[in-house]
Amino acid sequence: MKTDRLLALASRLPKRLHQPTERLIRKLPGIRTLMEEEYQKLLADMETSLHPYRGQVPAFPTLPETGLPPDEILALMAPLQEQESQRWQAGQVSGAVYHGDPEHIAFMNRVYALHSQMNLLHADLWPSGAKYEAEVVAMTASMLHSQEAQRLDPDVQVCGSVTSGGTESILMAMKVYRDRARAEKGIKNPNMVLPVTAHPAFDKAGQYFGIEVRRTPVDERFRARVEAMAQTMDKNTIALVGSAPGYPHGVIDPIPEMAQLAWERGVGFHTDACLGGFVIPWAEALGYPVPVIDFRLPGVTSISVDTHKYGYAAKGTSVILYRHPRLRRYQYFTATDWPGGLYASPTMTGSRPGALVAIAWAVMVKIGRKGYLDAARRLLETGDRIREGIESIPGLFILGDPLWILAFSSHEVNIYQVMDAMTQRGWNLNGLQFPPAVHIALTLPHTQPGVADRFLNDLADAVQEVRTQPATSGGMAPIYGLAASVPFRGMVDDLLRNYLDVLYKVDTPSRMEK
Repeated sequence: MKTDRLLALASRLPKRLHQPTERLIRKLPGIRTLMEEEYQKLLADMETSLHPYRGQVPAFPTLPETGLPPDEILALMAPLQEQESQRWQAGQVSGAVYHGDPEHIAFMNRVYALHSQMNLLHADLWPSGAKYEAEVVAMTASMLHSQEAQRLDPDVQVCGSVTSGGTESILMAMKVYRDRARAEKGIKNPNMVLPVTAHPAFDKAGQYFGIEVRRTPVDERFRARVEAMAQTMDKNTIALVGSAPGYPHGVIDPIPEMAQLAWERGVGFHTDACLGGFVIPWAEALGYPVPVIDFRLPGVTSISVDTHKYGYAAKGTSVILYRHPRLRRYQYFTATDWPGGLYASPTMTGSRPGALVAIAWAVMVKIGRKGYLDAARRLLETGDRIREGIESIPGLFILGDPLWILAFSSHEVNIYQVMDAMTQRGWNLNGLQFPPAVHIALTLPHTQPGVADRFLNDLADAVQEVRTQPATSGGMAPIYGLAASVPFRGMVDDLLRNYLDVLYKVDTPSRMEK
């Protein structure tokens, strides 16, 4: 029996039988061999795709006896970046690079060069770093209507910190809710409630900080079901979470209703606006039908916003905002009895690269309100164009009601094979599961003239190719097909851990010589 047939049969079994069935299958030598062979093929394909320079570029598994000259090192690195930049410069990559203009990149590089030695841990040496961070937080809060929120509720004093990225911002917020619940309510077994579409960073926070993660279903438009969240809450719930928008489908959860539920139950509410924080305020100004997601809602107590995405700063910065400094204090770490002196740190990290915060400040001051408004208009207009184009391709349909992060699927063709066919045409898209789908997160490179039409033409050709030609081996279709269909999540977990192991593999001199 073929592995895909076995998995198809197993996937129809009741969930309560999955674990015993997995143990049974692993005991059957013939079936186990087939699964192992398929698994090894996937790993081999994965290693080839993740290490394309093997045998082409010198490897350094140990320190060179004598250091190489700077020019020689740069000569090794420059061709790799030139090759890797081609697709995102052409607007063929989902997300990843959000601005991409050469002049903008050159500007950020100059700012970094000025501040490369700045460490925000040492505010006495670099007080300018404290200025930059405070103003990045203040500008972000202002963009998200902090002044109006304070007018509606005089107790509001929006504050926050700059972190290393959206994941750290989320980690900080969940730590705050855990520590506040412990200190003010005596909660020792905390839980957070969030829709299945919320980012895995919340699961990471749960794992790191000992918070139970309770995920709830979404509706047919992939928006959180508020009634399901209400039913899942209990006396140990410390926070609810909503996405604006969610990464998988680009759909904004019903934040006002969710925040109202949190306010009524006396728990925190976090708006994950890592993707949308620098777009939704401008979409609202442009008249797009977006809900209020920020502190104007009484129940919203924290918001994560990524400056390094649609804020167009360099990778490595995000902002976590709180409704009041009382909350932010639970984020801080202090050590008062260390022989090395007094120690205080506002976020997860100790030393913090001030150059990245300086870049975020410089970029926000450079772009300004009009610049962000214009960027949002271009993104949203391109989103309208591509959404209409996808819906016009026979066999494809859009999931939910997105604006600029567009997920699509099909009941007629294998959507993962369509993704692989698009990869062959130079596009880098993101595969989704439950249900199987693909999405494209639009960025400014996609707004370049001709890119949207090229994408739609290639997508129509890719769908037709999958309809008429047999599937080719390799690519991501087998991996996503396995991950989406196999009921044995331990196998998928092992695949992901092998993926991470493969990232750390290096060439050896003997392999290079061959």
